[in-house]
Amino acid sequence: MPKPACETASKQPPPCFTDEMTASLPALRNFARSLCRQRDMAMADDLVQETMVRAWSSRHTFLPGSKFRPWLFTILRNQFYNAVRKQGRLVAWEPEAAERLLVQAPDQEERIHVADLEGALRQLPDGQREMLMLIAGAGLSYEEAAEVADCKLGTVKSRINRGRAAMRQIIASGEALPEA
Repeated sequence: MPKPACETASKQPPPCFTDEMTASLPALRNFARSLCRQRDMAMADDLVQETMVRAWSSRHTFLPGSKFRPWLFTILRNQFYNAVRKQGRLVAWEPEAAERLLVQAPDQEERIHVADLEGALRQLPDGQREMLMLIAGAGLSYEEAAEVADCKLGTVKSRINRGRAAMRQIIASGEALPEA
């Protein structure tokens, strides 16, 4: 069974593993929020927490020399798709969840620009949005994003290019994308 590259002889968790987990939290939160399309922040926070728990319990499977952040992002992405499949079987809406969806846009101009970006991002197809958030939002390299999404490098580059072009079009026109 492989051990983490930074593990010491004691049974204590390796300090660099803990440091890398902590340093990855903001990027994981952003990615989880983008996957949840900003509509369910509680779900995004739950995804990050579950990712941390699973990463911690599976720290013995982390291979020395492999990249830590793509490993974490893969865990989070798999958790998200499992949760979506589970939610697809749910039938009833909770009144509290409906109220969270009815939020008024902020009045500050900076927030409006951020809201424009978020709105444009929500209109993108899942693959393009996911790649933009992995590359631009989380700062992963194209190779790392390909590893997380389990696809080829060319697919990543294509999705990024089409996603960026679509974002420019949405923001410039102020309209929704036509259905593909």
